[in-house]
Amino acid sequence: MTPGGAGSGGGSPDGTEAGAAGAGREPGAGAPGGLLVVGDVVTDVVARHRGALATGTDTAAEIRLVPGGAGANVACWAAHQGCRDVRLLGRVGAETAAWHERELVASGVRARLVVDAEAPTGTVVCLVDGAASAERTFLTDSGASLRLAPGDWSDALLDGVARLHLSGYLLFSAPGRALVAVAIASARARGVPVSLDPASAGFLAALGAGRFLELVEGVDVLLPSRDEACLLAGVTDPAVAAAELSRRIPLVVAKQGADGALLARDGAVRARAPALAVAPRDTTGAGDAFTGAFLAALLAGAGPEEAAEEGCSAGALAVGRVGGRPPRDASGNTFEDASGG
Repeated sequence: MTPGGAGSGGGSPDGTEAGAAGAGREPGAGAPGGLLVVGDVVTDVVARHRGALATGTDTAAEIRLVPGGAGANVACWAAHQGCRDVRLLGRVGAETAAWHERELVASGVRARLVVDAEAPTGTVVCLVDGAASAERTFLTDSGASLRLAPGDWSDALLDGVARLHLSGYLLFSAPGRALVAVAIASARARGVPVSLDPASAGFLAALGAGRFLELVEGVDVLLPSRDEACLLAGVTDPAVAAAELSRRIPLVVAKQGADGALLARDGAVRARAPALAVAPRDTTGAGDAFTGAFLAALLAGAGPEEAAEEGCSAGALAVGRVGGRPPRDASGNTFEDASGG
């Protein structure tokens, strides 16, 4: 495990330099409590095309290589929204470890990356149809992220942490499921609230709704998408789905894309957060942006309704950008800049 340092952003994903460790200001110094995110760090290949793909031949596209991963994206958006102490536990391959660490640190995240000696960093090909509301389709090779396991966990990771967030992608491998159980138990022993984003309707369908709900026993906040909520509840109405899920999980924040978000407690929808009108460019990571901003707002003292509004604002910013990460804070550099876009 290598601690994040004060390396500069940008650079190439196949760079060989080691990340600097321990230099510069420690994020969150003096803060009342930080956010620990446990989840996936992957390399996104974003291909933006217009209209149907031309099978068997060429389709013109705009292609960018950018850092991604649901867990990493959430951490970066939480830092972008002002959370001073954001930490990320993830697993990457040696070939891109330094690049991913630099990108995370440049976004204000304290990276705790386990370098896998056997598996490469996960890669996701994001096909974004510019003619269909920037809707995206993912081709996913989870790589090293599927190998994050209980052996990578330490209870000391929760020192100074006020909230723990888990990426749902952890539940789609046996080591990840074991890690989730250990992390939830550790957090509950310390009184640290736990949130989880189901992450993928496709993988969730393969796992099964019943199995998923067993695995997230003890989670305080569930942040599903519309499709994920409906799949988990076995209904087609997202409001009914959110209400039903809130009978098992104290707070359900169901992300509805262009329709905002629903907040449900005790078997009923209690509030709705409106979305901001925006022309989408790439919807990759919009849900991660919502989640990161939502958690940052809670840590800053906001109530769930206000936090959901912050989430909707971040989601609107995210869909206007390529890739799943926020713009840089201090330098003004963007991840498009870092990848040559």
